[in-house]
Amino acid sequence: MNVYRIPELALNSWPAQDRRRQDTVPLAQFAPQELVRRFNLLRWISILGFIAIFIISMAFAAVLSHFVKREILDNDAALTNQFVASIAETQNKQAGWGPNVNLGQILDERTNFAKLGLDPKLASAVRGQFYDHLRFLPDVLLADVFAQDRSLIWSTNLSVVGTSAHDSEKLDEAFAARGKATMSYVGRVPTKQEAQFARQPQKLYIENYVPLFDPHGSVVAVARIYKEPGSLLRTIHRGNILVWTCTAFSAILLYLALFWTIRRADRVLNEQQQRLVEAEALCVIGEMSAAVAHGIRNPLASIRSSAELALDGDLESTRKNANDIIFQIDRLGKWVRDLLAFSRPLSGENQKIDLSTLVDECLPHFSTQLARSRVSCEFVRPPAGLPPVLGERALASQALANVISNAIEAMPEGGTLRLEIQSETRQRRVRLLVTDTGPGMSPAELDLVFKPYYTTKRNGLGLGMALVKRIMERFGGAINLDSRKGEGTRVSLSFRSN
Repeated sequence: MNVYRIPELALNSWPAQDRRRQDTVPLAQFAPQELVRRFNLLRWISILGFIAIFIISMAFAAVLSHFVKREILDNDAALTNQFVASIAETQNKQAGWGPNVNLGQILDERTNFAKLGLDPKLASAVRGQFYDHLRFLPDVLLADVFAQDRSLIWSTNLSVVGTSAHDSEKLDEAFAARGKATMSYVGRVPTKQEAQFARQPQKLYIENYVPLFDPHGSVVAVARIYKEPGSLLRTIHRGNILVWTCTAFSAILLYLALFWTIRRADRVLNEQQQRLVEAEALCVIGEMSAAVAHGIRNPLASIRSSAELALDGDLESTRKNANDIIFQIDRLGKWVRDLLAFSRPLSGENQKIDLSTLVDECLPHFSTQLARSRVSCEFVRPPAGLPPVLGERALASQALANVISNAIEAMPEGGTLRLEIQSETRQRRVRLLVTDTGPGMSPAELDLVFKPYYTTKRNGLGLGMALVKRIMERFGGAINLDSRKGEGTRVSLSFRSN
């Protein structure tokens, strides 16, 4: 793991009880928690990609196999229809009946052959030959011939000859010259048609309706043929195996390609993320260094002034200046500890903070600065029962100190500093308002006030408000500024209440 070693100067100014991480600070600690506990892109895309590819592949294979089976069986049905039609045409030519008589007219024994000018014995022989062709068709389970009145005039199952089928929609469609083939699956309980088969089909059978016409184009008979095409079914089975195997192989290759691509992208993202973590760590270090310089400048000036006065003063003034030096050194030590704590991510749960107590602890540190700038301070205490807020006391104190210090510095010729605490029960928020009567800011300055290193002070570094914003966001809170030129500034620190 990459580490950043804290300079010796910072460690020496850090009290011994707070040197828990004086050797190394992992770079991962400078990263936001969203990067440490990142979304596992590789895992989720792998899972979702597998599910999507599996569903799409299964659907594609099912549609393709159904299409192949349907096309093969439809072609077989079309060939059967053409074969029966060619048999009928051949029988007509062999009989030599001429254009006014067709085979379909003689299939019914009840036909008036004398009216057609035909020899009944010749008609019977031709009819018998046609029926024999139907009987010996390959893979036939049952063959029937229906007359126009829907009566069954011939069948390979002699027991059903003479019955009628008036309730058959498929037969009606065939007599309407829309004869077509349908596919049916075999069930566990035989249907009425299956009970008439010479043998039970193993998988499925095809039901063909072949219309037979007279010379005028009217349907005079319909041949119904049930077939179980064994060779075609074996071809369909091999085709299905090929389709599913190719689909599975293609899906595996597609998934592997997708997984490799996502894995490579994940590696690139991890490398870029690591670079961002390192860059952010360096940025935090830079901000912390600048903030330390920003915070210790005024205390160092005060220490120097107190030391110079101690050289020329009496014993009492020397004691007073020495106390001031000790106070400023303690303040510097607290600054360093707070900034180093701020550079690390928050660990554990937030603390409960009483804002009134926080303000009471923070204001005495600015008594000298308030008196020097001739600024009067007013703290409007909240009513009883104010809920505590969530945060870290050291960082919250640092944020409030920055806001108060900026407000005092904005009133070098005197003014009024007002602090007020308001509770927002519905939003479960508590707001700390800090208002000054300084010169205020323009809209352009308000847009830049939270930018690091932006400042309107001659000797400022522009990190105070940026640090306050960062601290408040870590608490789940917010900071807002309301200011106008010549009307002062109001800073609102919004905390989450417990």
